[in-house]
Amino acid sequence: MGITSRMAPTGDASARKREIEDKLKQEQETLSFIRENMEKSDQLTNGMVSILSSFESRLMQLENSIIPVHKQTENLQRLQENVDKTLSCMDHVISYYHVAKDTDRIIREGPTGRLDEYLACIAKIQKAVEYFQDNNPDSPELNTVKARFEKGKELLEVEFRSLLTRYSKPVPPILILDAITVDEDLEVQEDVVLEHLPEAVLQDVICIAGWLVEYGRNQDFMNVYFQIRSNQLDRSIKGLKDHFRKNSASSGILYSPAVPTKRKDTPTKKAPKRPVYIPGHDHDLRVKHPSDALTEKHGPAAGKDDVLDIEIDSYIHCITAFVKLAQSEYLLLAEIIPEHHQKKTFDSLIQEALDNLMLEGDNIVSAARRAIMRHDYSAVLTIFPILRHLKMNKSEFDTTLQGTAASTKNKLPTLITSMETIGAKALEEFADSIKNDPDKEYNMPKDGTVHELTSNAILFLQQLLDFHETAGAMLASQVLGDTYNIPLDPRETSSSASSYTSEFNKRLLSSYICKVLGNLQLNLLSKSKVYEDSALSAIFLHNNYNYILKSLEKSELIQLVTVTQKKAESSYRELIEQQIQMYQRSWLKVTEHLADRNMPVFQPGTKLKDKERQVIKDKFKVSPESLPQNHTFFQQTFTKSCKDPHCLLPWKPRVLTRAKFEFAQRVTLASSNAAH
Repeated sequence: MGITSRMAPTGDASARKREIEDKLKQEQETLSFIRENMEKSDQLTNGMVSILSSFESRLMQLENSIIPVHKQTENLQRLQENVDKTLSCMDHVISYYHVAKDTDRIIREGPTGRLDEYLACIAKIQKAVEYFQDNNPDSPELNTVKARFEKGKELLEVEFRSLLTRYSKPVPPILILDAITVDEDLEVQEDVVLEHLPEAVLQDVICIAGWLVEYGRNQDFMNVYFQIRSNQLDRSIKGLKDHFRKNSASSGILYSPAVPTKRKDTPTKKAPKRPVYIPGHDHDLRVKHPSDALTEKHGPAAGKDDVLDIEIDSYIHCITAFVKLAQSEYLLLAEIIPEHHQKKTFDSLIQEALDNLMLEGDNIVSAARRAIMRHDYSAVLTIFPILRHLKMNKSEFDTTLQGTAASTKNKLPTLITSMETIGAKALEEFADSIKNDPDKEYNMPKDGTVHELTSNAILFLQQLLDFHETAGAMLASQVLGDTYNIPLDPRETSSSASSYTSEFNKRLLSSYICKVLGNLQLNLLSKSKVYEDSALSAIFLHNNYNYILKSLEKSELIQLVTVTQKKAESSYRELIEQQIQMYQRSWLKVTEHLADRNMPVFQPGTKLKDKERQVIKDKFKVSPESLPQNHTFFQQTFTKSCKDPHCLLPWKPRVLTRAKFEFAQRVTLASSNAAH
């Protein structure tokens, strides 16, 4: 048992030994394999090193042989490029020497119809000029191309002028009327486009103008532009004037842009007016009858007034047309002329048309001044519609002329001032002439009817009523309120017309009318003293006062008068009543004839003698010598001129009726006593 236990560990050791030996053997075999592989790797490495060394050696040899060739090729390529560039430059330079010849035909034929091609040729010539100036300024070719360039530029300027001249036409009058007329039926007015040049032509003109500014370095074309367009603007306005006169003369229809109207369907006809003359001066036209004063024209005066109306409306239309056309011209000019030259060119462009309009306005003022010197105060009425229209359009006028010279912008205000001055002078002289009209017997109506001075004065004031705002502003621009005893608002102490309010102007005009009526009343009172018969004097004053009152009420002048004279109407009625009473007193001669002191003494119970009967009969026979003068005419005129029954009392006075009745009663009583 002990032996067995010793043998067991010995067997285990042997097995472990064998196991270790087997592992050792495997490791030795692996080591041998690794050694063999390392030897092979070393062999391969040595071989590769040898190959690479050989390749490097050969590559170095190749590089040493290729680099010189490459450098030579590179030099050759550089030389080739230089040659090509030189040839190109030579060709370019040579082309400059041929520019004059190559462009000769196109330049000679001009730019008409081929502007782009022509401008391309001009560009070539310009480059040639720059080349010779920089590289060969003494070359004769420089002079040649310079001359060709100047010729080309000259032909461009000619083409610019030609296009503007050929295609610039006056705007047709009908188109202008459509542009300036306001259609009341439309809430938004249609803008009428005024096409001054066809679109294609406009683009050519813009292109030429742009080239002349950038390359031509010449501003002469701007002068050409404003001269041509200025002429067309003036012709457009003159054409409108001729068209308007011709059509107004043939149709009698006058259109006024000062009043919004529908031109084709709703023309406005001006109210007729006739000259207002002051009696006592030498005139050809006289008032025929008071009833004709406001409604009729007679003889040559009517035709003269029609022509004057046409001239006024024509001028008003031309003012409006000028503003519209000037605005359109500026829009066209802005596309063609450089911005920094636009205002100056526009100023020159509008001068001719504006000067003609201002000259025509000055002629109207001068004509009015001459007429006023002749005491023809109706001339001032021609100024009112024009002045009103000028003031209405002044703001738009100023906007249109913004940026022009001060002398240009001041032309319209100067004309307005002249019209206000002459108008105010006419109004003042008219008022003075009413006051100072001489009392001449030959100039007095023999029958005591309305005096010519009265009808002329009322007619003038009625015509003034249509322009009450303008007349008030006209007076305000020339005089201060204290002239007519009107208190000024502390905020309104400036002497300029614009500082006066509308209410002040209305009060000022009302005071002026009251002044005229006051002067007229004083003059009529003075004239009435020319009559030797007090009855005829009363008839004269009654007729004139009654005519004044009825005319004031009929024409609504009374509303304007009552602005400053609240009791004007009642005052005239009192004056009329005074003349009626004065006329009644003229019948006292008749009533005295029927008084008791002139009656025979009747004895009660006795029969009337033939002599006494004849006396009684004679009492009822009123002799013509005892009646007031013009009794019959007074009956007729009062019956016609006054519809109020109260006005009939003077020619059928109560005092006469009462005296006859009392006389008849006395005679009847005496006769009855005698019968008993």
